[in-house]
Amino acid sequence: MRSRVTVVGTGYVGLSIAVLLSSVAEVTAFDIDERKLDLLRLGRSPIADPDIEARLASGTAPLTFTSDPLQAYAGADLVVIATPTDYDERTNFFDTSSVEHVVSEVLRHSDDAVCIIKSTVPVGFTAGLRRQHDTDRIIFSPEFLREGLALHDNLHPSRIVVGDRSSTGERFAALLAQAAEESEVPVLLTESTEAEAIKLFANTYLAMRVAYFNELDTYAATHGLDSRSIIDGVGLDPRIGRHYNNPSFGYGGYCLPKDTKQLLANYADVPQVLIGAIVEANTTRKDFVATDILARGPRVVGIHRLIMKAGSDNYRSSSVQGIMKRIKAKGVEVIVYEPELTQERFFGSEVVRDLDDLIERADLIVANRLVPELEGVREKVYTRDLFGADL
Repeated sequence: MRSRVTVVGTGYVGLSIAVLLSSVAEVTAFDIDERKLDLLRLGRSPIADPDIEARLASGTAPLTFTSDPLQAYAGADLVVIATPTDYDERTNFFDTSSVEHVVSEVLRHSDDAVCIIKSTVPVGFTAGLRRQHDTDRIIFSPEFLREGLALHDNLHPSRIVVGDRSSTGERFAALLAQAAEESEVPVLLTESTEAEAIKLFANTYLAMRVAYFNELDTYAATHGLDSRSIIDGVGLDPRIGRHYNNPSFGYGGYCLPKDTKQLLANYADVPQVLIGAIVEANTTRKDFVATDILARGPRVVGIHRLIMKAGSDNYRSSSVQGIMKRIKAKGVEVIVYEPELTQERFFGSEVVRDLDDLIERADLIVANRLVPELEGVREKVYTRDLFGADL
């Protein structure tokens, strides 16, 4: 008998898992956003992900969509929670209210369903929630995916980590492995708190790598050196490798900014230097990039997309926003080209949706990644992109 799975939240994490598991289980996707659900019922994806879009359009992902909690939770064996969480480093407050609400609703509607938290949460959160509700039907499983490649990364996982050593954890891990297209996927079953720490430390390592190559690029640019040659040479060492080495304006997006700062907060009573340096390096990089742009004396700076990565539609906490604010603080006019924005202004700057308008009006175009549509005006583009990829 196929497992009955409900996935709560239809963002990158939730929708990719729902589509993934639809091949091996009966899947219901729950969301409170009726606009999203209407799109999904039409076979259209509310997020930019080619694999998800193709599966939905072709009808090869048999899914039920609902905003009714009773329909979603009653009868479910597993409820995968992929709702938004956020961390405020100023107050050291992690807003996990959406996850807590879903857990309470699931336990109220079902005596059997197991909650599997996929949202990013603080270390120790799941264990605390188990104590609060006096149940072991709450487990944590970290998600490792890239925006725009979410379903691809779930179909070809580098590893599966589940924060539960019981038969329930084994069953969920087996479902993920069964749905994947890889024949051999490393699986780690551990405790919930260790699984939460794995997510934070993994993302902080990635942030460290971003910060390292960005500081290498800053050094090369400051001294008039060929940054690409240095990075190529460094990457020839197999212990370092030639992956995840493309300079940028800094790390951003859903996970890295909040995860690094939250991990730093967790070190309040633990000696550390490196974690704090990673967080500080992201600020220093933005300072350098903004100063480098201003040194070129532009009257009007055009921001080409607020997104972090090619193929993504997410611009939450994107590094280019930090660059933009620093430029505006010096009195330079900034216009923003971002087709995904519906508002007319973004942080006080005019939003344009016509690329030709941006090209005509801007003295300098700032782009985190050099995309093909800017090749014709390369002389006007400021970017630190050397390799044209985010891998």
